[in-house]
Amino acid sequence: MLGAVPGATPGKWIGLWRERMPHVTLVLREIAVADQRTVLDHVDAALVRLPIDAPDDLHVIPLYDEQPVVVMSADADLTAGDEIELADLAGEVVIVPADDVLGIQVPDAVSPTFAAPVDTAEAIATVAAGVGVVIVPMSLARAHRRRDVEYRVLSDGPESPVALVWLRDRTTPDVEAFVGIVRGRTARSSR
Repeated sequence: MLGAVPGATPGKWIGLWRERMPHVTLVLREIAVADQRTVLDHVDAALVRLPIDAPDDLHVIPLYDEQPVVVMSADADLTAGDEIELADLAGEVVIVPADDVLGIQVPDAVSPTFAAPVDTAEAIATVAAGVGVVIVPMSLARAHRRRDVEYRVLSDGPESPVALVWLRDRTTPDVEAFVGIVRGRTARSSR
């Protein structure tokens, strides 16, 4: 079983797995970032967002870094540029959902006068109504794409690293085969 946090895109690797290992079923399980460490006891490996708690008993293979983006209503003034800087968000209502993965502090931002949305989807729906902005990794903006919102790259915001992780004591031939696929080994290559 492969765990994946929202926004992770394991499709290419799953497709290669099915081609090379048709006799072994790969089950994909969505996991919350808040639970990504504890879920490792219940999956063979997982695509997680770094940092991850207590990595000493884990194998960690960094895969890619996601750019942060600012999601706003389609008619917001911030849509005028191709990129946004943190300074551009001064005076804006910055909404931070309960499942926030970036932890960005925006100087001179305005705090919302309402409770934090329970998740990114709800935060983006709020933004679509013309209230504030939300900062998320680009994959989450794409996953929650709507016609009434747009996003722009936050050029000076922190990236969100994604990694493949698994417990050291649970390394199996199947896990090693999946790691090989993720690392780009061909079906004919050997370790």
